[in-house]
Amino acid sequence: MEPKKPTKKILMFPWLAFGHVSPFIQLAKRLSNTFEIHLCSSPVNLQSIQSKLPQTPSNPIHLLHLNLPPSPELPPHLHSTNGLPLRLIPTLLNAFDKAAPDFTSILHKLNPDLLITDMFQPWAVHSAAALNIPTVFFLVVGAGTFSHSVHSVLHHGVDFPFPELDLQNHWLFKRHQNDSSDSSVGVATSRFLQLLKDLEFYSDVVLVNSFVEIESKYIDYLSVLLKKKVVPVGPLVSLSDEKSDVLDWLDQKEPKSTVYVSFGSEYYLSNEDRAELAMGLEMSGANFIWVIRFGKGENVGIREALPEGFIERVGERGLVLDGWAPQMGILKHTSIGGFVCHCGWNSVVEAAVNAVPIIALPMQLDQPFHGKVAVAAGVAVEAARGVDGAVTREGVAKAIKEVLFEKKGEELSGKAKEICESLKVKDGKNIDTCVVAISRIFKSGKF
Repeated sequence: MEPKKPTKKILMFPWLAFGHVSPFIQLAKRLSNTFEIHLCSSPVNLQSIQSKLPQTPSNPIHLLHLNLPPSPELPPHLHSTNGLPLRLIPTLLNAFDKAAPDFTSILHKLNPDLLITDMFQPWAVHSAAALNIPTVFFLVVGAGTFSHSVHSVLHHGVDFPFPELDLQNHWLFKRHQNDSSDSSVGVATSRFLQLLKDLEFYSDVVLVNSFVEIESKYIDYLSVLLKKKVVPVGPLVSLSDEKSDVLDWLDQKEPKSTVYVSFGSEYYLSNEDRAELAMGLEMSGANFIWVIRFGKGENVGIREALPEGFIERVGERGLVLDGWAPQMGILKHTSIGGFVCHCGWNSVVEAAVNAVPIIALPMQLDQPFHGKVAVAAGVAVEAARGVDGAVTREGVAKAIKEVLFEKKGEELSGKAKEICESLKVKDGKNIDTCVVAISRIFKSGKF
């Protein structure tokens, strides 16, 4: 007997950052068993994910091209934040906005029963509302981070009820106050404020890539702030098992003897921070796998990017990779005892799924908040920094030693394992709740 064909169509529309596209893909996979799913993005983003999607006759995910206007400064292969220089983010956003008419045409042609959209395209919800298509906002960052931002707007001057997320004295907060040239902050802020103004156009359901094991109180508070039902649908991570020589290298290491070091797909360390991180890894005495990324167009080799003699001094203790590594495969390997990362939300979620403690080195935007959430949940330590947030070798080495070789590390590992086990027990239940919430929107006929 053939499975029943889905009767409801959902159009999913993320911002052009892989950190946003990735959780949308994972949610699409999980919802495709119940609904007919269409995912819309720029051709360059869709090309990078096509091979990762199940395209079986029973639950295909249909990919729709959004055509951004090309320009000499921003040709089609740069219609993604992956590898894009920060100075071009406003240019990409402007091109994204100019694609609004193309998106409206897609809505007319597809006529979906529901739109699930991101924060960076406020015009999408208005286009859907004009066609009486309900829209659900999908929050791809943590509820703690987002609730803090919402609170600061709706209750300006009133202390946030969870002081562990206070960044008044944090180096990044001070840097933003003194640096009006950071366009990425301005872009994010303007779109966030527009989202709050447009809340009435969204349905009463908000989805968030999170879970109560680390964000219960923040999820509840966000629901109060937005006056909407906030439904955690996480953890949304890739479950693929990619083979790699890296995993063979890890097989030779002792359990929990190695740290994995990565700062995501869209952040590039300064020369100074990279050098200090290298020296900190060397001083820690730990084994490590370090993925180093460079922006598109940068012709820099690994050796010239690192302190002289570093590769030779660490020898078999360290493995430095250029650009890519099978992150999920590495994190779930028994030799991994810690994750040195920027605390992008996807990285925090992937660490939780694999019961790996975090050595937090947040760099920009919402990452310091995510780091604080992980620390408060008992699964992270934050490495001490220098003046204005500079990475220091002493801070890196101390934090790694604490996690891998000291009692604090045992406590973090125990808590991480506890959260991981809880997630395994209720595997799929968050998605079941999500399906019920979406089905109620269809039945009520209300936004």
